[in-house]
Amino acid sequence: MNKIKYEVIIYWSDEDNAYIAEVPELPGCAADGQSYEEAMRNIEIIILEWLETAAELGRHIPKPKGRLVYA
Repeated sequence: MNKIKYEVIIYWSDEDNAYIAEVPELPGCAADGQSYEEAMRNIEIIILEWLETAAELGRHIPKPKGRLVYA
């Protein structure tokens, strides 16, 4: 993810039988994949599409905050 600095959370979903990648800072921004790597590749595309669509619609685009959750 060259210039993308949003936190991405990836987890396995038994219900979907796939890895799910979510971006908490971008509402509704999620992707899936059959492998961790595929989910990551897919979310990179979706993040760019989310940002492009928000810009076209004149919606607020949050600045990346980086790590949101601490373990």
